[in-house]
Amino acid sequence: MRDQVTATRPVLPVWLAVVFSVLIGALYAVQSRVNGELGVQIGDGFSAAAISFGSGLVILCVCMLLWPAGRRGLTRVGEAVRSRDLSWWQLFGGVSGAFFVLSQGLTASLLGIALFTVAIVAGQTVSGLLMDRFGIGPGGRRPLTATKIIGVVVALVAVAWTVSGQLKGDVPLWMLWLPLAAGIAQGWQQAVNGHVRIRARSALTATFLNFLTGTIALVIAAVVHGFVGDFPTSLPTAPWLYLGGAIGCIFIAGAAVVVRTTGVLLLGLSIVAGQLLCALAIDLIAPTSGHPLNVETVGGSMLALAAVVIVGFRWQLLGRRPAPPA
Repeated sequence: MRDQVTATRPVLPVWLAVVFSVLIGALYAVQSRVNGELGVQIGDGFSAAAISFGSGLVILCVCMLLWPAGRRGLTRVGEAVRSRDLSWWQLFGGVSGAFFVLSQGLTASLLGIALFTVAIVAGQTVSGLLMDRFGIGPGGRRPLTATKIIGVVVALVAVAWTVSGQLKGDVPLWMLWLPLAAGIAQGWQQAVNGHVRIRARSALTATFLNFLTGTIALVIAAVVHGFVGDFPTSLPTAPWLYLGGAIGCIFIAGAAVVVRTTGVLLLGLSIVAGQLLCALAIDLIAPTSGHPLNVETVGGSMLALAAVVIVGFRWQLLGRRPAPPA
């Protein structure tokens, strides 16, 4: 109990924590662009995802060697699983993260970052509703509210509006549903990783296990895909294409730090705001081939942002304080 109370003590001014949270969200969009371009240049989204996750795992292995608290967290997790305070399947949140990174490598460059991000946001919104409804997260079961339902509906309308101008082209529907499903999976990932973090008393341990299980899943998928199709024959030389794993480590660790001040709701809102704003900026400054920004993409992104505001600020709108982070 003492550790959990300490973990919720604010360590940053709220405004500064919100700024950091928006930057974390921007890193999500940057990672999507990096991993998407890596998948295009390799010609294999499966291998690109395995490289991204694997590089993050290497970084975290070094961190685990340097920080004893991370290793102690592994011991606590093992004890929690043996005592059944933690279910074994809650250790596999990284599989959902692997699915998210795989969707980046397969579809981000083809859809464009703005469209990809709007689909992710819609999935995250629906997933948040489901996680609360069935009590999957560490905060337990939470009842449905009118603002939650309205927010989800607005998010889905936003996706429909955004893609309305692009479905006339040559984008297959499965490319839209893949990031949408990845966004839903992300909610489950965050929920189970929250349980692991609580038992481990270490964000580093939870992040390490996330990358470990995700890397294993992606390596298996890449090998199977290689045998069915072809393995990549060459790798691009541009160093920035291999930053996806490092970026993932930064935004996962950063979220664990700022959540002490922001709480879960404000953190989620700020991250999504950063995702959308950065995605629009990327597609404006350096649009992917054949997918320039249009009215539907901009309007749908803004409407998706409005949906996140509706869901994320439901406590403030009711005059209540945000719930403490789980």
